[in-house]
Amino acid sequence: MKKSLMTVLLVLGCVSLLTASPRRESQLEDWKFTRTDVSEASSAAFDDSAWESVTVPHDWAIYGPFDLGHDVQNVAILQNGETQASEKTGRTGGLPFIGVGWYRTTFDVAPEEVGKRVVITFDGAMSDANVWVNGKKAGNWPYGYSTFWFDVSDLVKAGENVVAVRLENLGQSSRWYPGAGIYRPVTVEVSEHFSIDKWGVTVTTPEITNEWAKVKVRLTFNDADKAGLLTIKHTVKDGDGNVVSRSSLEGIRLYGSNQEAELILPEPALWSPESPNLYTLQTEVYSDGKLVDTESTRFGVRTLSFTAERGFELNGQQRKIKGVCLHHDLGPLGAAVNEAALRRQVRILKDMGCDAIRTSHNMPSPMQMEIYDEMGMMVMAESFDEWARAKCKNGYNRYFNEWFERDLTNLLRCHRNHPSLIMWCIGNEVPDQGTQNGKRLALRMRQICHQEDPTRPVTCGMDQVDAVIANQFATVMDIPGFNYRTHKYEAAYEALPHGFVLGSETASTVSSRGVYKFPVEEVKGARWDDAQCSSYDLNACGWSNLPEDDWLLQDDKDWVIGEFVWTGFDYLGEPTPYDDRFPSRSSYFGICDLAGLPKDRFYLYRSRWNTEESTLHILPHWNWQGREGEVTPVFVYTSWPTAELFINGESQGKRTKDETTRENRYRLRWDDVVYEPGEVKVVAYDADGRQVEEKTIRTAGKAVKLVLEADRTQISADGKDLSFITVKAVDKNGNFCPLADNRIEFEVEGAGSFRASCNGDATSMDEFHVPSMKLFSGMLVAIVQSGEEPGDIVFTAKSKGLKTASMTIESK
Repeated sequence: MKKSLMTVLLVLGCVSLLTASPRRESQLEDWKFTRTDVSEASSAAFDDSAWESVTVPHDWAIYGPFDLGHDVQNVAILQNGETQASEKTGRTGGLPFIGVGWYRTTFDVAPEEVGKRVVITFDGAMSDANVWVNGKKAGNWPYGYSTFWFDVSDLVKAGENVVAVRLENLGQSSRWYPGAGIYRPVTVEVSEHFSIDKWGVTVTTPEITNEWAKVKVRLTFNDADKAGLLTIKHTVKDGDGNVVSRSSLEGIRLYGSNQEAELILPEPALWSPESPNLYTLQTEVYSDGKLVDTESTRFGVRTLSFTAERGFELNGQQRKIKGVCLHHDLGPLGAAVNEAALRRQVRILKDMGCDAIRTSHNMPSPMQMEIYDEMGMMVMAESFDEWARAKCKNGYNRYFNEWFERDLTNLLRCHRNHPSLIMWCIGNEVPDQGTQNGKRLALRMRQICHQEDPTRPVTCGMDQVDAVIANQFATVMDIPGFNYRTHKYEAAYEALPHGFVLGSETASTVSSRGVYKFPVEEVKGARWDDAQCSSYDLNACGWSNLPEDDWLLQDDKDWVIGEFVWTGFDYLGEPTPYDDRFPSRSSYFGICDLAGLPKDRFYLYRSRWNTEESTLHILPHWNWQGREGEVTPVFVYTSWPTAELFINGESQGKRTKDETTRENRYRLRWDDVVYEPGEVKVVAYDADGRQVEEKTIRTAGKAVKLVLEADRTQISADGKDLSFITVKAVDKNGNFCPLADNRIEFEVEGAGSFRASCNGDATSMDEFHVPSMKLFSGMLVAIVQSGEEPGDIVFTAKSKGLKTASMTIESK
């Protein structure tokens, strides 16, 4: 671009509202669906009236039923150290995701829009999507986690247009429940052919001071040869809608397909997990005086730094990453993405003090990233669980060589404007890491990342520590990320040039909410007859560890820059250590269970991570009929340094955290308590010995009634919003009954409907969508969905022998 062809104006102050956009976007939500493989279904004339009506996002497999025969895999799980293949029954959740599904819908194109550019975008479709428009093939995209789009301009006509989508999932294609169907939103965009390209706005902030920030905007155009004399206007608004900067580039002729501009933001409000400040860039493009395109792009202003001298810095402040790994499923909702469910996850994690999420082991949805920006969660965006070498016979390895560059490029372009995103992850425990070809692939992927986004570092979750040091695979990474292997951190630090190490996947402690096993001892690979795990939080897998092992390194080694715990929530599939014992069908790794209810371990992490609020938590529960007179240890997870324990008013002594011992540095333990029914009280003391907080739990009597608590009592009447209602059993005095397993029936009346329920039991065969479920450890969560008309939603939970409970949710 020649400077003589443009005039640059930078103005701070008010700006008029944007002219009506020539770009039209609509979401395709109402579809017809069948599980029958009908070859004629791609035809525009095909009659789909007998098919099921569904709303996208949609996961066809989450409705079950659970069954032992779904995707039985005879494999050796190398990550678990297995050398001999054996039958794995619940590895992908015991749900019917295998097979073919067809979807069909329509969208309208106005006569005046014929001849314009029409793009259809799928945020995610599981999997091997083949798409037709009006009976003509639009394209194929195999990877179920990728956001992809097709230009269908030449396939549309005025009036109604028919979209048909065929998806197919194979057995032995995943190590966890992948979901099935069009599980993320689908949109259609209509624009001029000369317009801003898909993901064609890139915003960076290369220079930031307290007084100002430079904002650099790069536009990429489609059909740039059709451009006339251009005027490009940029307007930046803060989170309150106030105009803080604008520019106008006039008299421009394009040379190539890109154009850049710079703006200055005065006194920028920085983005961080604690203060997730956002700005909106509004762009208008005029060609020969006619408005031809507009785009709105949210961004944030923040700095990132990873150095040997200072470790990780956000906005110039040193911090250690307090992150969790998350699978993409939403428990009883399956893989179908939902804004209310994602926001609930973030609220729970932020209460724990978590500040980062690793989207493991898959590409995040645009909806996720928007929420993480708004609510303040740093993100490691992951791409692949497999490269060229297989973990699963029918996994991504079948497509990798042909597709990885396109999939990775889409990930980068789709998400590079998000301030929450702090690093890219190009793989997880890929078998290729131990090979020279793996190093070549890693170099190519890092190159793609840096070409598309030079502002963020690249990492990979590595577990073959010796191999990746020897073959220099780890050296390729901007950030050396290690999964577990805490005993090799020191050697990696000494051998690698980076000067720091990240726990890209840590802990994998296993537990079942409200379940405790005796004797209380630290054991790896422990299994019990009921296929549950102990919530004393002392059990891990043969290859994993307790939280303490990661924290000792983080606290004692400046060069350990943080962690991503496996996992924030339980997820469907991968029921280690019971991979071979159906009906185990979901994980035990979560800090919260599959229903989103915190396990005891939540409070252990909270006591360390949440520095704004105190934590004081007692375990186990105190209903142990038959254990009278037996040793029943009591643990306290607290942010306070000292606490005193009382059983029925009698002191069991004080305990103080001891930095010299692994066992007592982060937990307070009374290992010799003898059980007797009654009251357990803990009194906490600060560093000066002052009593600051206390908590009491009691032996509960017989359950007599249900109590309800909703995460939100007001929701939006949009047909999508959800309220998550916790149902508990209590005795006549209101004491929680931790052993209650009553079957609960649900009724929903008024302006909403029953959506699903979940009790967090990894062995439960109750179907999520049926309005009936048993309590597990005294609790469960029921989910109510709004309708499209405002009004009251009345939710009722009832059980034989218990007093019924009802509550009203307002849908507005």
